[in-house]
Amino acid sequence: MTETHEGEKAVMPKVLVVMGSDSDLDQLLPAVDVLKELGVPVEVTVASAHRSPDRVIQIAKLARSKGFGVVLAGAGGAAHLAGVFAANTTLPVVAVPIAVDTLGGMDALLSSVQMPDGVPIASVGIGSGRNAGLFAAAILSSSDEALTLRLDAFRTRQAAKVIEADAKVQTKLSSR
Repeated sequence: MTETHEGEKAVMPKVLVVMGSDSDLDQLLPAVDVLKELGVPVEVTVASAHRSPDRVIQIAKLARSKGFGVVLAGAGGAAHLAGVFAANTTLPVVAVPIAVDTLGGMDALLSSVQMPDGVPIASVGIGSGRNAGLFAAAILSSSDEALTLRLDAFRTRQAAKVIEADAKVQTKLSSR
């Protein structure tokens, strides 16, 4: 929850995770998981820029009014989903290029990062759902101090794991 100017509690914006196909779910679940871990409300849906363009446009146009603050769009192949979303909303849109058999996700990555001028999106690496979720949380944290604190704690836990891993490596090396 964030404070409004009148001192009332405002609901934290949600993150919308949209995928072009249900087969993309496994690569987007890490985004859902990390958002939930950070206490960020998240909703997931399937909508294809190619097979259900009217559905994509409708969801994009209504996203802000439904309380979403960031959209994560996962798609493989030509990966037009993020671009179509961005063309129909002013919310930040983050592409998650999905690795598929054809080119291992390079096609989706290039489709995402080579957007034409005027309708920008951000993009994470191929299959990087977890990073997309963390990026969405960082975007929302710019106006939510409690989320900022949760992100700080998350990063502190990550750093502690690195120290633990180093200690294990040093122990193994010292016994050689």
